[in-house]
Amino acid sequence: MSTETSARPARGAGSDFARLSKLVAADGLMERRPGYYVARISAVVAFYAGCWAAFVLVGASWWTLAVAAALAVAYGQVALVAHDIAHRQVFRRRRASEVSGRIAGNAGIGMGYGWWQDKHTRHHANPNHEELDPDLVPDLLVWTRAQAHAATGLPRLIGRAQAFLFFPLLTFEGYNLHVAGVRSLANRSLRSRFLEGVLLIGHFAAYLTALFLVLPPGMAIAFLALHQGLFGVYLGSIFAPNHKGMPTLTGEDRLDFLRRQVLTSRDIRGGWFTDIALGGLNYQIEHHLFPSMPSPNLRKAQVVVRRYCEELGVAYMETGFVDSYRQTLGSLHRAGAPLRAARTAS
Repeated sequence: MSTETSARPARGAGSDFARLSKLVAADGLMERRPGYYVARISAVVAFYAGCWAAFVLVGASWWTLAVAAALAVAYGQVALVAHDIAHRQVFRRRRASEVSGRIAGNAGIGMGYGWWQDKHTRHHANPNHEELDPDLVPDLLVWTRAQAHAATGLPRLIGRAQAFLFFPLLTFEGYNLHVAGVRSLANRSLRSRFLEGVLLIGHFAAYLTALFLVLPPGMAIAFLALHQGLFGVYLGSIFAPNHKGMPTLTGEDRLDFLRRQVLTSRDIRGGWFTDIALGGLNYQIEHHLFPSMPSPNLRKAQVVVRRYCEELGVAYMETGFVDSYRQTLGSLHRAGAPLRAARTAS
């Protein structure tokens, strides 16, 4: 691992996690929460629909940019619901999960649900692994010094100042999500490729038609830029603090499941507002250990998991939201050090 931890060697493959699983199951934390999800999904749908209704009512006024900001939050909340659906937290049956996931992801926010689900599943299997985690691919930023040494093109150019450019770059994350979903349609192995394509194209057509039908061209472009930009920043604010700046793994590292998930993840302290804003992903350690656990149960699971890790001597990282970004940006700055050194030397 690229960062030292206080974890003790595993005492048998999977044995520590098996014991933890029994503790969590005994507390009933893996049981479904249908009432919670009915209330949450209803609230998100109402918020989403309310934003579009406000867009029509406000009409051709620059006050519509305030609606764009609210709609960015609504899109983020829909993405969080799609995330829970993909992990089978909401429905037990795969069919129900896939149908509702595509409605929320493809039709609701223009995200390629099948592409994202495949990518996210691979991330969960190998979080922060330099070769196996798709979220650690240096397509624009470099996450480790080893990646910096090997960087070419944009990552080499951006990597020198990537900590300062991180938030501006997040404004493009919404666009990147849309483009990646469309590009995935060329992959013949994608499940329900035709349906995903129809839903994606339908979303983009309805979205652009609404904008240019209600607003004059200049105002429509401003709405699109602000909405998609803030949507990207919101997504980054949800996902970036969870693993960035935590230890990374390479092919040489062999950790059991519990340590692989705990040592590479970070929890974010906060109250009910943090739970809503981050959709329960502020309990990232617990979510990675038990992906199908309903998000409202993660807060209770945290007490069990933290105490269990203390007993094992496994490092458990929990910090505040602001400090999580300090760690993330600090890690990005350190990762780009070889690129800055190379520039100075030349």
